[in-house]
Order: sequence, then C-alpha cells, then structure tokens
Amino acid sequence: MRILLTNDDGIDARGLALLEKVARTLSDDIWVVAPSEEQSGTGHSLTLTQPIRLRRHGEQRFSVSGTPTDAVMIALAHIMKDSPPDLILSGINRGANLAEDVTYSGTVSAAMEGALAGVPSIALSQAYARQGLGAGVPFAAAEAWAERVLKPLTEQRMAPNTLVNVNFPAIEPDAIKGVRVCRQGLRDYGRLRIIERTDPRGFPYFWFGLAPTIETPGHKTDLEAIADGYVTVTPLHLDLTFEPAMSDLEGLFD
Repeated sequence: MRILLTNDDGIDARGLALLEKVARTLSDDIWVVAPSEEQSGTGHSLTLTQPIRLRRHGEQRFSVSGTPTDAVMIALAHIMKDSPPDLILSGINRGANLAEDVTYSGTVSAAMEGALAGVPSIALSQAYARQGLGAGVPFAAAEAWAERVLKPLTEQRMAPNTLVNVNFPAIEPDAIKGVRVCRQGLRDYGRLRIIERTDPRGFPYFWFGLAPTIETPGHKTDLEAIADGYVTVTPLHLDLTFEPAMSDLEGLFD
C-alpha cells in the first residue's frame, strides 16, 4: 500500500512525524508532501495568484509553499502522477477538528482533496486542554490509538466522494473508553468574542476569541463523544446538497 502523508501544521510538525511513525506500521512505501509552513485555518483554499515553490527534503519527502490543498494537488498531479497513492492520511493535527471545524480545517480539507481525486482519505487530529500548554500539546492519546483506529479503516472500502474524520481526546491513553462512530456536531458560535487591542503605533488590531459554546444535546455527535472520553470517527460526504429542500425550491421556479 502506497500512502501519502500531509497536514496543515507544516513539514516540521510533531504530529506529522508521529503520523509517519504510525503509517510505517501499515506500509513501507510512505510519501510526505506537506506545506512548508503552518496553514491552520486555511480550509479548502487553493493558491491561484502566486507561484508555488516545491522543495525536496529527501527520498519521497517534499514541502510546498502553499496550502494543504496545494500540497495534495501537487502530490497527485506532479510528484506522484506515475505512482499514485492508495491512501492519503492528513495530520495528526495539533488541536481537534470537530463539528463545523471541518469547514475551516486545512487538515480535513487535505483529505477532502484526496477524496475528490478518488483516493481513500482520512484526517486525524489530537484534541488538547488549554491549561498547561507551556509543555506543548500532548500527543499520547493519538500515539497509542492511531494504529488501532487506522487498521480497520484501511481495510474498509470507502464510498466515492467520502472521507473519514478521526479525533483523539485530550486525556491519557489508558483513560480512553474506546472508539465511537458518530455524527458531525454543530456549535453555537453566536457568542464569538472579538478582542480589540492597540499596537505600539496606536492602530487597532483584532483577535478572534471563542466563548464557551453551546453543543448539540443528546450526546450523539463528535463533540459529546470526545468530551465523554472516546476516539471519534465521523464519515463525511463531499456532496453538500440539502435534499429535503430540493422539491420546495423546484416549486418556486415551475
């Protein structure tokens, strides 16, 4: 099995190194094509207005001066065009990608691009607690559980235009209760905080600050499952069409 690895935290990210370690338990044919610098929050953006630089770091290892989408596109259409991958793994991201995070996440978007190209793709992310970040994000949960989550997923045939989003909870590995397949959640971001400050020259600037969120009730989504101590596995579909509204809208234009 030929596996392409990518991410949105950059070629030197700790999570990518961990993902490579896990991937080598599945195959000895590993390729890495990742952004040269951190691209968190870039979503499914594509670079169109400036050239993209490609740098080789070693055998089957490259970085791209662009977004995660750029990295996957260059990998598939240029670097690996004569030897396409059987699987794309994106991550392991520093921070969870839950609920509507998937629309902002470069990690998930890299897997989306793979799915669009017809390659089975999986995004992986490690949640972390904001307290005690001075010591760095702990990846112990992902390190202990990634292989046992990936093995069955790689043996399962994925439907066309789908991908799988995996998140590891911010707890010690032996405290994890198991793996739960669950729906994508949805937070209430109506209380987004905009923090305004002033720079040394007297000009205002802004930070986005996330207030406490109201999560989906019922404990049936990725938000609740990860809070309950489970590794979450969520299948995502690239077709965003809202089918129930089709007939109503068609009636407007009869």
